[in-house]
Amino acid sequence: MRTHICKLFLLTVLLSNAAYAELVIQISEGIKRRPIAVVPFGWKGTAAAPLDIAKVISDDLNRSGRFAPLPVSDMLQKPTNGSDVDFDDWSVLGMEAVVVGTVTQTGENAYTVQFQLFDVYGRDQLVGYKMPASRGTMRRVAHRTADMIYEKLTGIKGVFDTKVAYVTTQPRGNGKLFSLYVADQDGENEIVIMESKDPIMSPAWSPDSRRLAYVSFEGNKSSIFIQTLRTGNRVQVSNKEGINGAPAFSPDGRQLVVTLGGVDGNLDIHVLDINTRQTRRLTTHRAIDTEGSWSPDGSYIYFTSDRSGGPQIYRVAAAGGTPERITFEGSYNARPRLSPDGTRLAMVHLNRGNYQIAVIDMVDAKRRDLLILSGGQQDESPSFAPNSDTLIYATRATKNGVLETVTADGLIRQQLASGRGDVREPVWSPFQAF
Repeated sequence: MRTHICKLFLLTVLLSNAAYAELVIQISEGIKRRPIAVVPFGWKGTAAAPLDIAKVISDDLNRSGRFAPLPVSDMLQKPTNGSDVDFDDWSVLGMEAVVVGTVTQTGENAYTVQFQLFDVYGRDQLVGYKMPASRGTMRRVAHRTADMIYEKLTGIKGVFDTKVAYVTTQPRGNGKLFSLYVADQDGENEIVIMESKDPIMSPAWSPDSRRLAYVSFEGNKSSIFIQTLRTGNRVQVSNKEGINGAPAFSPDGRQLVVTLGGVDGNLDIHVLDINTRQTRRLTTHRAIDTEGSWSPDGSYIYFTSDRSGGPQIYRVAAAGGTPERITFEGSYNARPRLSPDGTRLAMVHLNRGNYQIAVIDMVDAKRRDLLILSGGQQDESPSFAPNSDTLIYATRATKNGVLETVTADGLIRQQLASGRGDVREPVWSPFQAF
């Protein structure tokens, strides 16, 4: 059993094949989607508009699995401001909501994006907003617009203006090339953060979305690095003898929970102060303790341990204390990740011979009912979106590794297929400051 938990560190290595980072999102399961019209935005400027903002918004809402945007060719009218909206036309088409807007050029590289969202049945404006933009920020403004529309119509914060980090592997000569990528949640603007002929794994976002921690096996030794995305500057923060693995930032961004040890076959949970590099050991059991993650308020650390005879999830106070077992259903529960609102705990759960993603309710401590969200045979690495409503995880489609997302109620599932090969170790960013 100890060997099986140790393999959790090396899962990316064992499952690595050729990969490209480009992600294509396909809805595989969903609910009845709400009809909405996103009318092409008006353009007031020289030359051509730098971006089709309405298309980005429409694509975002479509990918959410909750909306069915009307094709532009089916629109009876194409107003660009609220005073020109004919609600009868949109009612005939069965639309519940309509979005109109305008992009106005105000300088050489300065624009204003204005939009309005209308309730067709109520015949009134639900939200209207105006934002400045440049060519470089236009896509983010479109995502932010989609976020506001999504939240107004569903009551759930949108996550279109967020990012995802993931690891790929592809053949390179006689060996392999490991790459750490960051991309917008829709697969656009992907960049390579780190490349190496040695394995890269366990990426983790800082709370401000400006840094990534990860494990690198450079020089045939595991070490933990923190890399600043804007500058590319990377700093080694842990390279102790044995295993240095599974980093996760504290909510204040000043500490990492890490797994250290392995020299004598034992692994334990430690807290590492990023500034001083000093570590504080939290678990001392002879069992293997690994895969630590913080509670949203920073008071607890959840981790995987085989101290009960098989992998189960425990938690320990971040200040220290006696660990408490959290999971009891099934013989295998690992890789704990709490939702940002603290209401759910995600994990890898062994279900009838298949490793699948499951969540338990953390609000009702007495019940803690387990809900299986994924349907694969080898699903791994769950990570919550910052709105706590959706998770991303890695799975397999035939021989290829892919990423999937699923809502926390299991009703909407999507596949993020790579160009080819495996994509692994996904982690969703927190909300970004604009």
